[in-house]
Amino acid sequence: MKRRFAVAGISLAVVLGCGTLPAAATGPAPAANTVAAAPDVDVTKVRAHLSELSAIAGRNGGNRRSTTQGYRDSVAYVKGKLQAAGYTVTEQPCTSGCTSGAGPNLIAEWPGGDAGNVYMFGAHLDGVSAGPGMNDNGSGSAALLENALTLAQQNPTMRNRVRFAWWTDEEQGLNGSDFYVRSLPSTERAKIKAYYNFDMVASTNGGYFINHITSSAAAPMKAYWDSLGLQPEENTEGAGRSDDYSFEQYSIPTSGYAMGAGARKTSAQAAKWGGTASRAYDPCYHSSCDTLTNINTTGLDRASDGIAYTIWQRAVDSGTGGGCDTAGAVANGGFESGTSPWTGTTGAIGAHSGQSPHGGSRFAWLAGNGFTSTESLSQTVTVPAGCSRASLTYWLHIDTDESGSTAYDRFTVRAGGTTLATLSNVNAGSGYVQRSVDLSAYAGQTVTLTFTASEDRSLQTSFLLDDVALQSG
Repeated sequence: MKRRFAVAGISLAVVLGCGTLPAAATGPAPAANTVAAAPDVDVTKVRAHLSELSAIAGRNGGNRRSTTQGYRDSVAYVKGKLQAAGYTVTEQPCTSGCTSGAGPNLIAEWPGGDAGNVYMFGAHLDGVSAGPGMNDNGSGSAALLENALTLAQQNPTMRNRVRFAWWTDEEQGLNGSDFYVRSLPSTERAKIKAYYNFDMVASTNGGYFINHITSSAAAPMKAYWDSLGLQPEENTEGAGRSDDYSFEQYSIPTSGYAMGAGARKTSAQAAKWGGTASRAYDPCYHSSCDTLTNINTTGLDRASDGIAYTIWQRAVDSGTGGGCDTAGAVANGGFESGTSPWTGTTGAIGAHSGQSPHGGSRFAWLAGNGFTSTESLSQTVTVPAGCSRASLTYWLHIDTDESGSTAYDRFTVRAGGTTLATLSNVNAGSGYVQRSVDLSAYAGQTVTLTFTASEDRSLQTSFLLDDVALQSG
């Protein structure tokens, strides 16, 4: 993971289609009635890849920095494994924006499935110069490699395309992934329905974190870890710090797993996940001690299996026809990528002072004026026809200066001309609450969803909206 750097009323048209989220399970992979069961990825084989990356670093000055022979040998190792499994692998030189002398990105796409619906899974292969980089990011790279090899070995019938990527020069500024996305023609970027990133998935004092945990893209990743009772949390520490951010800049939905870097575990997290409170998730973050002894095998196993589950959910043919793939149905649902494609009172979207987002750094602040006003925002979304159940979820914080049980200021959610939910100042509380409306009736349709806030002539009520997503179930 790269060190942190500075990052600089709603109407929604949606087409829905949903199936059923997996029920809780005690085995390595939850059952699902929409997609063939995902395989158990052998963590012993993942660790074998890590051992080879460690040996490569040892033969090349102790590190795998993007400009070194250690990195180039890492590329050769991953490429050789993929080619032996039947992949056509492309080395993409980073010809602009990368550190001078940085090695290439490595891209491998599994054949089969709809080439117009691509799901990408990526991890940065480079490390820092201080050490061999086994957790950061040998762990993500090795987990991804064994998933690619497992997909090839299983060779299932594909519904959508799966593309794997190992990025160069992440530690110097997300440069390899930025070059890749920036270089794609807009028509090719549009084919990428979601990007999944894996950066530090074996932290020894780690937690279970998911990027954009409430988004449609994150749904299968969260479903898998939920099935293990892990109670995952939003990856706030990693926001804007790894290669998923390069895709977010082009409004491509993203998610991913992480177990934490230099931030410290809270007492509440230690209580539910184990480990030591007030100690860094990875005490060897960007240090010489990030060796093979700095690997949490249990976390690595859970991440590897969750990746497989997500691949199977997103891209493998169930054999039943149809599909309920809600990833990216709501674009920019967390408002982190400007205002597009939202329309309406787009000035409500931003990193406002005085109130806080639910996740990330931006949110939509509707109303809060203290005088008669109406504000709304809009987007067009497609709901897949294969969904038997579909829900629009959103996080809402209502802050008010009103008192009593009279509804003076209102917030509504509409589908076309039908009002699905009405809230008011009476529902105010101290923080965000996740709410949902049922959109099952709109499966296979395009419908305009509208979030509207209206205030009367005095005393403000603010309706703070964030992390809007379409989910199955």
